[in-house]
Amino acid sequence: MKRHALTKAITLATLLSAASLSAVAADIPLSAVVEADQVTTKVVSVDAANHQVVLEGPEGNQVHVQLTDKAKNLGKLKAGDLVDIKVTRAVAAYLDTDIDKGLPGSTERTGEVRAAPGSDNPGGEAYRQVQVQLKITGIDAKNNRVTFENPKGQSKTVDVVRPEVQAKLKDLKVGQSVVVTYTDILTVTSKSGS
Repeated sequence: MKRHALTKAITLATLLSAASLSAVAADIPLSAVVEADQVTTKVVSVDAANHQVVLEGPEGNQVHVQLTDKAKNLGKLKAGDLVDIKVTRAVAAYLDTDIDKGLPGSTERTGEVRAAPGSDNPGGEAYRQVQVQLKITGIDAKNNRVTFENPKGQSKTVDVVRPEVQAKLKDLKVGQSVVVTYTDILTVTSKSGS
């Protein structure tokens, strides 16, 4: 399964980014979390020409989904079909020990894998990965709080609640950067009508 391999590869890359970057410089992994949600829902309507699909929401409400022109085989999807939707989220953070390395910044990558050519079922997988560099502007180790400056120059103070991350607060210094990588993977698999 090509899509399943992509999911594993991107999730693994996100989790390993903190560890692998530590081999390049004196970077300290802070945390890594993976969460997944899955739902099977019914297709209410399909407008293949306009790349729009309406799905039945969790309480019977209608959820309108606008797809890009890269969505293929929409003509084979019809009202009443069941669609499995799985969302995997991964967040990895590491501490860059260089002080005053530069201004906070961010990068974004996206991509998709569609069903194999000739497949009867529409579906596919897409991912979005955002990496944000946050500058540490304040540390309150006693109260487990850290203040960051984001790429827009805005400050935010966060409570550090995870004990394994609290233990690493002593390693932080004002001026260092924390790099956080967010990865979302959306997998859609269609089934035949019910």
